[in-house]
Amino acid sequence: QVQLVNSGGGLVQAGGSLRLSCAASGRSLSSYGMGWFRQAPGKEREFVAAVTRTGSTYYADSVKGRFTVSRDNAENTAYLQMNSLKPEDTAVYTCAAAARMIYGGNFYRRTTFDYWGQGTQVTVSS
Repeated sequence: QVQLVNSGGGLVQAGGSLRLSCAASGRSLSSYGMGWFRQAPGKEREFVAAVTRTGSTYYADSVKGRFTVSRDNAENTAYLQMNSLKPEDTAVYTCAAAARMIYGGNFYRRTTFDYWGQGTQVTVSS
């Protein structure tokens, strides 16, 4: 079993950048596909980005070209680099780990992921 700890959230002005981290412990991150989800007030949790064990990436249309998901297996950490932030990006961001293979048919589903971090608040002011 893997434990995930999110960090890196905060308050930023529109157009700014933040980098979120997801530190894993208990097992090697290399055994998992990693995903990022977000939940805004009054809305359902939604998929943001994912990176497979082999480094393939998937993005929600709303963040393509602005966000970059990555992983550093040596550091046992996954990252979400967020650039050109918009007020509508305001949400609690949570990373997740999937023991099963992530592919085109399942990367966006919450049920694909087995373990979740605690979340970190990102607030983008206009």
